[in-house]
Amino acid sequence: MNKFKKIVLAYSGGLDTSAIVPWLKETYGCEVVAFVADVGQGDDELAGVEEKAIASGASECHIVDLKEEMVSDYIYPTLQTGAIYEGTYLLGTSMARPIIAKAQVEIARKVGADALSHGCTGKGNDQVRFEACFAALAPDLEVIAPWREWDLTSRESLLDYLAERDIPCAASATKIYSRDANAWHISHEGGELEDPWNQPSDQVWTMTNSPEEAPDTPEFVSVSVEKGQIVAVNGERYSPYNCLVQLNNIAAPHGVGRVDIVENRLVGMKSRGCYETPGGTVMMAALLAIDELILDKSSRKWKETLGNEFAHLVYDGRWFTPLKASILAGAEALCELATGEVVLKLYKGQVHAVQKQSVNSLYSEDFATFGDDDVYDQSHAEGFIRLFSLSSRIATLNKKSK
Repeated sequence: MNKFKKIVLAYSGGLDTSAIVPWLKETYGCEVVAFVADVGQGDDELAGVEEKAIASGASECHIVDLKEEMVSDYIYPTLQTGAIYEGTYLLGTSMARPIIAKAQVEIARKVGADALSHGCTGKGNDQVRFEACFAALAPDLEVIAPWREWDLTSRESLLDYLAERDIPCAASATKIYSRDANAWHISHEGGELEDPWNQPSDQVWTMTNSPEEAPDTPEFVSVSVEKGQIVAVNGERYSPYNCLVQLNNIAAPHGVGRVDIVENRLVGMKSRGCYETPGGTVMMAALLAIDELILDKSSRKWKETLGNEFAHLVYDGRWFTPLKASILAGAEALCELATGEVVLKLYKGQVHAVQKQSVNSLYSEDFATFGDDDVYDQSHAEGFIRLFSLSSRIATLNKKSK
């Protein structure tokens, strides 16, 4: 008797998942339903994907448009926390995983599946992210991870496996880079990037201009913020997804958003990745500029703590947890007054907020001026300093008295 009747596979149309479809059918003697998440990876990636899935042996292929939901319900809340993983990475791959997992579970319920499957390797973060989400949303469904089970260990073996079964695949035996794209970013791993001493070649980058090839004239872009969310670009209001699209189109030619890092993977090893996040980099810079105006010192320090914790939460795939709800509640409170306008200068790979304003700004020229003022008595600072440094004064006096 077969263990499973129907498995829903997170399918991309690439070499790995093309081989996984027939492998699941042969190994478990079951029906395989392909699920494709449209998270803004581009029309080229989605072209013919349903036909590929059926040709590989899938009984059905469900393509689900998740772009708007991903940006509004996953990316924007993450931005409100200010989350940046290990000081650099804007979490492009990580943020997409929970919504993909959720949609996959929904398809599984719809078609009456009793198992879920993915093409993540046993060395990566994504296996943890997907399966942690599956555990939270559908603990009754079995999870099958072929890369942890089968004996296919190379691209050549996968291609041979498909050829033996007359299953078409456009992949070749050589693949320089591993890439993952969505509306927020594109990531690049493998090839010369596996040696941190190697500078990324020009063929690594696919979304942005190099700073050297970027325009010699800077471009200025205006971003409107309401309660910690980007709502308009250059005075035009758009949905969250379309705000991102607009800013990607504006920032990419200027080489904005390139990152080359060696990061700590969740599974214990380090990996080197190159990321391109043009629009997201502008968004983060705009939100930080508003925070500079509206958050007092203690609130800003607390938000930095929340952002750091949330970055690890997202990276580790713990989206569907009480901790996520708790951190987001705190971030939303801190963003309640985060409304204003920011003008950013884009030039040769850099983005700088050059103008910022908010009706809730705590900045007062009357207090901050180096000129004459009648609102701040500088002599009052002496008493404050004596109290602020009192513990240090007492500690030194105690040493001298011994």
